[in-house]
Formats: sequence, C-alpha cells, structure tokens
Amino acid sequence: MLQRHRIQFPPQDANHLGQDEVSFYLLEEDRKTRIRFHDYDEIYQRPGLYEQVFYDRLKCSSPNKVGEILKQTLSDFGKNFSELRVLDLGAGNGMMGEVMKNYGVARLVGVDIIPEAKAACVRDRPDIYDEYYVADFTNLNDELAEEISGWSIDCLTSVAALGFGDIPLQAFSQALRFVQTEGWVAFNIKETFLDKSDQSGFSRFIRELISSEYLDVYHMEKYRHRLSMEGTPLYYFALVAQKTAEIPGDFLKRHELV
Repeated sequence: MLQRHRIQFPPQDANHLGQDEVSFYLLEEDRKTRIRFHDYDEIYQRPGLYEQVFYDRLKCSSPNKVGEILKQTLSDFGKNFSELRVLDLGAGNGMMGEVMKNYGVARLVGVDIIPEAKAACVRDRPDIYDEYYVADFTNLNDELAEEISGWSIDCLTSVAALGFGDIPLQAFSQALRFVQTEGWVAFNIKETFLDKSDQSGFSRFIRELISSEYLDVYHMEKYRHRLSMEGTPLYYFALVAQKTAEIPGDFLKRHELV
C-alpha cells in the first residue's frame, strides 16, 4: 500500500500557466512545501506522491492508453507483443514500464535523466525493468551507447515526457537511433504540438517526422490525458508508428540536432 499524503491545490486559477509551471502544496507535519508538477526529483522522493497527484486526483490515463494502442496495432499486423525489446524513455518510477510488463514484453529497459526516478522505481516497482539507466541522452558516452545498443531495441516508448523540456529533442532523437529499422515507436504529445501555429523546435520536428518517410504512423488518437487542477480535460495525441529507415543527417541538421 503506497503512502497517502496531504496535498492541496492552490485556490487561484492556473489555466494561464503552462503544464510545466503548475504547482501544488504538500503538507508535511508543520511544513507547507510548494512543488511544481515537473519537480520530479522532489515528487519521487516521497512514496506514492506521484500516483496520488497525477493518477488519483488528476485521473491520468496515458500509460494505459499508449500501451493499449501499441498492443492493438501490433495485433492488427500479426506481431507478437511478447517478443518486443522495449526502451522506455523518461521511465520515471515505472508507470509505463508496469503496463508493458503486464503485457509480457520480452525485454524492458528504462532510462531517465534523474537518479531520483530510478531510486523510486527500485523502491516501488523493483521487478519491472531488466535494466534501468540514469543517463543524459543529449550527451551519451560511447560505452553506454554501445551497451544500450546491445539490447537490440525494437520498440521505443515515451509517455507524458515530451515537449516540456523534460526530454529535449536531442534526447528523443538519440533514443530513436537505438530502435531497429521496422521497429516500433509509441508516445504521446500535447495536442497543440501538432498544430502548425506552434513553431517551437519540438513541434516542427514532430510534425515533419510523422509525415516523413522515416516513420509510418499506424495509429494516432486524440484522448483525455488527464484533468487540470480546475477539472478541465487536457487532451493529448497518442501515436504508434513503425520506423522505416534511419533518420538522415540532413533532416537532423535542419532541426539543429547534429
């Protein structure tokens, strides 16, 4: 049984804030601590806090949604889900990994940039990953890159971590390189990132990538990711695609990734 915490959402309207700027209060004994939603190092140090805020209070559905459409897509193509060798980028405390593990993947490798994430996963879900790396994929050394390559990754998952600076484009691009050609990619992104009015580097890269010959998108679905603190639905897109070719240098250079 995960620990229950006393949490308090601020009374003021936070709709004008970005999702990575929103915060809540944690009441511990005689202290009241303000924690941003993306202060994962602080959140993961407290058992059950992440689940209580995002899943109990805000009804996050993304790991289940992305896992479901990945499984359905592979089933539609006659692929055996239990043969997948998955790299879970931005693994956190193992929520997405748990979904994939329950579906019976062959190998499951987690990676996150902060040690608190791995510590929380080892504490709360110790048997989920075959290996869990704490690594910066924007500055990966050759030895670790070779070790990860040795897992023969044929599926990349990344849930609720793209587009807010948690996982920079360079890190996502590096993770894609580990996926074998004809391997699978499953992730979710905020709905506005596919809007042409969004001219951020991440948005432009994603839009061009999913319409390129390097990825074939087989499933793209808009769904309710979670609720805001005010109870407003926040919509994301969940995507499943097959990597059809290595992304060439000129494509990466155009997006300042090399």
